[in-house]
Formats: sequence, C-alpha cells, structure tokens
Amino acid sequence: MIEVRPYSGLGGADHGWLKTKHHFSFAEYRDPKRVQWGALRVWNDDEIAPNTGFPPHPHADMEIITYVREGAISHQDSLGNRGRTDAGDVQVMSAGSGVRHAEYNLEPSTTTLFQIWILPTRTGGAPSWGTKPFPKTDRSGRFVALASGIDGDADALPIRADARVLGAALRKGETAEYKLGRTRHGYLVPAKGAVEIDGVRVGTRDGAALSDIETLSVKALEDSELVLVDTV
Repeated sequence: MIEVRPYSGLGGADHGWLKTKHHFSFAEYRDPKRVQWGALRVWNDDEIAPNTGFPPHPHADMEIITYVREGAISHQDSLGNRGRTDAGDVQVMSAGSGVRHAEYNLEPSTTTLFQIWILPTRTGGAPSWGTKPFPKTDRSGRFVALASGIDGDADALPIRADARVLGAALRKGETAEYKLGRTRHGYLVPAKGAVEIDGVRVGTRDGAALSDIETLSVKALEDSELVLVDTV
C-alpha cells in the first residue's frame, strides 16, 4: 500500500520565526487518521528564521531525530552537550527518563529540517545525544542507515527503537531498492526532487506511507534527496 500525503495538504502553523508542517497530529493540529505510522509518531517539516529557535523545553521517552536540509542547527541540553549539525547531517536525542534541550538557528539564513520522533522499545534510561556527518556521496544511488536501533547498523547513530532512519541521494533516472518487509511500516519524504514508487509520484516534501511491501523500489524522476523511516 502507498498513501501519498501531499505537502500542500499537511497541517501546520506559521509562528513568524517558525513555519512548520506536520505529517502527523502535533500541537494544535489534530487528525485522528494521522496520529502515528507504526512506531513513527512525529514528522515535522520546519523552517526556522535566522537567530531564532526553540528555547529550553523537556522531553521523555522519545527518540528524536533531526535531519537538517538547509543551514544548520545548534543544540544544547541539560546534560551539558553542545553541538552544531550542518545540512545533510543528522542528530539524535534519546530522551530516556527526561532531558531539557534547546535548538537554535544561529545562521544568517533560514534553516530547514525534518524533525522525526519515534517511540522507543523501552521507557526510561539515561538520556543521550549525538550528531554525525553523512556525506551525500556515501549514499549516492542507495539507502544508507543514518540512525538505527537494529543490530548490524554500526555506522548509524544509535536509537532505542526497532527502527531505521535512512537517507539516499538519487540522480534522475536512478532506482534504489530497500528490503522493507510486509510486516513493517515505511514512511518516505523527498527532501528534494521527486520519485516514483510503483507508478505513484511522490513530490518534494510530500509524504508516502508504505505498508505490505516486501521490497521498496524508488525511481528518481528528478535529482532527489530522500529520507525514509522503517519501523515496526
């Protein structure tokens, strides 16, 4: 099954400093048909104005993955961590038993990113944070695990969930395959470009909810940058 959720039809809000679209119910946006997809609970598409950001706030029992599309995000938290994540790279925060964090755009231009929340397989535990560069050349023509709680994904940032967050960079006409499995849930969003899945077009920043698919085959209709979540 492939259900396309066009970017133009997503819920969202414009707070001035933050323009956000929600693939799933979040904040003031409520849709009982779009609460989560498997263990994927949140996929927000954020545009953050220069020298603004999210002030310190708490989280617990959630795996929070940030994929930066343009610009950079600067992180600080109650554990004493500080760091900057550039476009194309990823940061992960396992909220565990509880943590406070802030995310700021300290750049001179707008930062755009995907913020992805995945339900953990276990609650509690010590919170943690990490960031890592993922050069697009390494994921050229194929899906690469960026964050994962699945055994064997040693190069990915660790998360406490039966899930993977993957990235791929495809040139126009290229096809990439990924073994999803019929019992798993997939959710794919092109950060750039447009793709085709079994004859169905998925455009820039559209969402595609995927299920009952053994092997996912994605063909690029344009040069494309893709983010895919695979969960139970």
